[in-house]
Order: sequence, then structure tokens, then C-alpha cells
Amino acid sequence: MRNEIKKGLFAGIGAVTLTRERLEQVIDKFVKDSKLDREEGRRLVDELVEAGERQWSGAEDRILETVKKGISSLDIGRRSEVQELRERVENLEKRLTIMEETHGPARG
Repeated sequence: MRNEIKKGLFAGIGAVTLTRERLEQVIDKFVKDSKLDREEGRRLVDELVEAGERQWSGAEDRILETVKKGISSLDIGRRSEVQELRERVENLEKRLTIMEETHGPARG
């Protein structure tokens, strides 16, 4: 589900993300232009990637929480609840069948 939300979010808002590879390309250019040394560049890439992952994780958690709240507000039974009710109905039908066989059909 998380991957679908990620894909939907990025597609929906047209988000542009910088991958580690792209960040490294940009930092390499800075290193080549003598604006950064190699070690600073590596640290910067790591920091940016880590910051991006933290931000995404926080956004992802908030999105999932919002989706869960939205689903729960629809008052839809969970799969396990529906299965439990199905089993109870089957059990009641069996009991009714036994009672009808023993005492005749119910009069209504």
C-alpha cells in the first residue's frame, strides 16, 4: 500500500525528487568547479538523502494515518469482522435447519 501511495502522491502533485545518483552528479560538478572538496561533497549527499528520507517517512506516516481515518469514517467492516459475521450466519443457518428438521418449519 505504501508504494501505491508514493506513486499516487508523486504522480498527483508532479513531485520532482532528487535521487542519490542525481545529487552525486550535482555535487561532482561542484567538486570539479572547486566549490566543494570531495569529502564535503560526500557528506552533503549523505545529509541530503537522509533528510529527504526523513521528510518522506514523516509525510508517508501522515498520509497513511489520513487514509486510515478516512476509511474508518466510512464505517466499513474489516475483512476479519465480515468473515466472523459470515461464520455466525452459517452457524445460525445450520442450527435453524436442525430445528426445522426436529420441530417442523417455523410459522411466521
